[in-house]
Amino acid sequence: MSALIVTMGEPLAAADVGGKASALMHLATLGFDVPKFVVVRPDAFGTRGMTAKVRRELLDKLPTLGPGPYAARSSALEEDGQEHSHAGQFLSVLEQRPEDLPAACFAVFKSGLAESVTAYRKSRGLGGEETAPAVIVQQMVKARCAGVVFTADPVSGRRDRLVISAIEGTGDRLVGGEEDGETYVVDRHSGACIEGADNPLLSDKDIEALSDLAQKVESSSDGPQDIEWAFEGTRLFLLQSRPITTPLLPEAISDTHLTVFDNSNIVESYPGLVSPLTYSFAQYVYARVYRAFVRLVGVSENTIGSNAAVFDNMLARIDGRVYYNLGNWYRALALLPGFAANRARMETMMGVDEPLPDELADGIGGRKSGGIGRVLETCRVAKMGLLLAYEAARLKGTMRQFQRRLDAVLEKPVHTLDTMPLSDLAAEYRHIEATLLDKWDAPLVNDFLCMKAFSASRDLLERWAGQRGLELHNDIMIGQGDIVSAEPAQRIAAMGTILAKHPRLRERLEQGDGSTLSEVPQLHRALNDYLAKFSDRCTEELKLESVTLDRDPVPLYKAIAAAAQGNQTRPKAPEIRDVPDLDSVFAGRPLRRMIARLVLGWAKRRVRDRENLRFERTRIFGRARRLFRAIGTQFRALGFIDDAEDIFYLTVPEVLGAIEGFGISADLSSLTKLRKAEMSAAEQRPDPDDRLLVRGAAIAGFIRTSSPKKRSEDDALERTGTGCSAGQVKAVARVIADPRKQSLKQGEILIARHTDPGWIAVFTNASAIVVERGSLLSHSAIVARELGIPCVVGLKGAMVWIEDGETIEVDGASGLVRRGQ
Repeated sequence: MSALIVTMGEPLAAADVGGKASALMHLATLGFDVPKFVVVRPDAFGTRGMTAKVRRELLDKLPTLGPGPYAARSSALEEDGQEHSHAGQFLSVLEQRPEDLPAACFAVFKSGLAESVTAYRKSRGLGGEETAPAVIVQQMVKARCAGVVFTADPVSGRRDRLVISAIEGTGDRLVGGEEDGETYVVDRHSGACIEGADNPLLSDKDIEALSDLAQKVESSSDGPQDIEWAFEGTRLFLLQSRPITTPLLPEAISDTHLTVFDNSNIVESYPGLVSPLTYSFAQYVYARVYRAFVRLVGVSENTIGSNAAVFDNMLARIDGRVYYNLGNWYRALALLPGFAANRARMETMMGVDEPLPDELADGIGGRKSGGIGRVLETCRVAKMGLLLAYEAARLKGTMRQFQRRLDAVLEKPVHTLDTMPLSDLAAEYRHIEATLLDKWDAPLVNDFLCMKAFSASRDLLERWAGQRGLELHNDIMIGQGDIVSAEPAQRIAAMGTILAKHPRLRERLEQGDGSTLSEVPQLHRALNDYLAKFSDRCTEELKLESVTLDRDPVPLYKAIAAAAQGNQTRPKAPEIRDVPDLDSVFAGRPLRRMIARLVLGWAKRRVRDRENLRFERTRIFGRARRLFRAIGTQFRALGFIDDAEDIFYLTVPEVLGAIEGFGISADLSSLTKLRKAEMSAAEQRPDPDDRLLVRGAAIAGFIRTSSPKKRSEDDALERTGTGCSAGQVKAVARVIADPRKQSLKQGEILIARHTDPGWIAVFTNASAIVVERGSLLSHSAIVARELGIPCVVGLKGAMVWIEDGETIEVDGASGLVRRGQ
C-alpha cells in the first residue's frame, strides 16, 4: 500500500483521510452500497500538483474502481463533522476522464486553501486554519436520479420526518443550489408519504428504499444524518453521509396507541372539504344524538356519563375532511346489550368497508359470556328489545310530536333573522338546540328500525324465495310515491314539460339566465314554489357553507332546461318481464305470503319515513345556515371579521362565545385568516385515504395525503357492485365530481364517488346511476328506485375505472357494469 494513496476499505481515521472519506470507509465496511473509491492524501500534492510517481500510481488503481468517468471530491479533516459540515466550501469535479484526473484532484486540493474556507471557519469561531483536504477519487454513478435524504426535518427540527430531495440525473445541481428538486416528506414510523410531487420522479418503491437506507445509516451513526444518494436503474448507491448540524427538536417519547379514522359512510353526508363551522356543528349533533340513542335503549346515565369522551369524539376533521373516529363508534356500540354476539351485524349497519383491526377491537366490549353473565346479558338484550318494541309501537305519535316541535321552531319567517340583533340570534340558536337537537327521538328510532326492517325483510325474502325474492324486495321498495326525495325530480320534470313549449327561454335557462322567467307565469310560479320548499336541498346540503338554490338557482335552471328536451333522448330501460309479485312468489303458501306482506309493508314505511325525516333534517340545517349567515353579516358590520362569509371559518363555540361572553379570543379576524389558509392548502392536496391508522397523538395523522389515482389501461372490462334498482341501460358515461361545476346531458349515465339529495337535479337527467360508495339504503339507491332508473352502488374506483365519455352498459339488478360497449 502506498502511504499517499489509500484504497477503499482500509479503516483509517479522519486525521489520515479526512472526515468524508473516513465516514464512507466506515459505511462500506458495514455493507452499504458505496461506489468504489481511493483517497489521495494531502501530502501527495506539491505546489504544482502531483508528482509523476503519484500520478502513475493513481492511474494504475483506476481499473479497480471500474470504467470511468470519475469524480474528484474533497475530504477535509473537519469536513462532515458533528458541529460544522463545511458543506459547499470545497470543490467537486465530476465526469472526468482518467488522463484529466490528476489536474482535477489538484484543483480540489487547492480549494481547501481558498479564502472562502478561512472566512467560513472564522464566521463559526473555529480556531486555527483548516489543513488542505484529501481527495476522493470515485467512479461516477450513471444516475437516473439523485439527491439528498435527511433523517430529520432540518427546517422544522422534527425527528419523526424524513425529508427527501430528488432531481433527475446527478445530484450536483441540487446540492450546489443551481436547481430545485422535488421534495418528499415521509413519516418515518409508518412510511407514509405526507408530501409529494404531482408527477413524481420517485416511485413508491424508490421512496421505500430511501427511507430504509436513511434509517439504517442513522442507526449506524451518532445521530440524524444528511445523506447523498443516487439511483442507477433500481440500484441505490450511498454517496455520502454526514451529521445534520442544524438544531433539532427533542426526540418525542414513543406512543404506540392506535386510532383508526374511516370515512366509508360519512362521506355521503360530508364529502370533500368541510368548514370549521359545519364540522363543529356536526360534532355537537352527533354527540347529543347518540347519547340520546343509547339512553333510549336502556343504557344508564352513569354509563353514558363515564363515556363522555367517546360521544364527544365520534368525528374527526383530517386535512379539512370529516372522518369517523372508528374506535369510539365501536366503544359506543359496545354499550349496547348483545354487542359481543352481534358485532359483525353492527359493523354492517355502520357501513364500514372493513372491520376494526384486532389490535384495537380486542380491547373494546366484552366477550361472549357464559353462566350467570350470559343470563344477565340476555336480560339486558330482552330489556332493549322491549324498549324498542315500545318505541316502535308509539313511533307515529313520536313523529307527530317531533314534527310539531320542528314546525314551531321554524314557524318564524326566515327573513326575520336578518333583522335580529346578535343576542337574539344566539338565543334563537339555543332554542333550536334545546327543542330539536337535544330531542332527536323520531329520526333516531326510525333510522334504527329502518335498518333492522330493511335487512330483516331482505334476508327473509331471499331465504324463502331466493333471487325472485330479492327482485320482489327491490320492486316493492320502488314507487312509494310519498317519499319526499322523489318530489324534486317530479317537479323538475313537470317544469320541463312547460318549458318545452318555449324554446327561447329554454336556451336562456341552459345558459343559467333566468331573467325572463316572468314571461311564462305558470313556470315562474312553479319555480318559486319549488324554491320555497326545496331551496335548502342543494348540493352538499348538510354543509352550512353550501350555497342554496335561492342564492344560486343556476343548477336548477339547467336541470329544467335539460328536462325540457323531452324524454325521447333518454335511453329507456327495457321492460322487465315476469316481474315477481307476492301472489306469484308465494303461490300455494298463504301463511308465508301474509308474513311477507306484513314485513315488507313495515320495511317500506320505515324507508319512506327515513327519507322524509331526512328532509326535515335538511330544513333544520337550512335554518341554522341562514342563522349563522345573519350572524356573519353582523360580525362583519362590527368589524370582527373581514367578510360575512368568514363566519364559516369559526367554530360554533367561538361564534356563540363571542356573543354570550365565554369566548377565549377576541381576534376573530386572525382566526379566520389562519383557517382559510389551512383550507386553501388542503384543497390543493388529494383526498387522504378512506381509512387512516395513526399511532400516538391523533394530530400526528391529521395530514395524510395519497397520490392521485390514475386510470389503469389493463383494467377488466366488467365489474360488479351492489345492484339496487333494476333495469338495463347502455349509454354514454359522464363522470361527475362536482355537480355545481359539471353537467349531465339527458340520457347519460351518472358516474359519481358519492351523492346526496342535492344531486337530484343531476338525477333528473340520468338514464342510470353508478356510485363508488353507498348501500341499498343510500339516498342515491332510494331515489333511483323512485325514479325507476337502474342504479349500482358500492362500485369502488368507478371514477377511475370508467373513462368520461365512453359508452358503458349498466345492469341495475345484478350490479354488473360493462365497459367497452
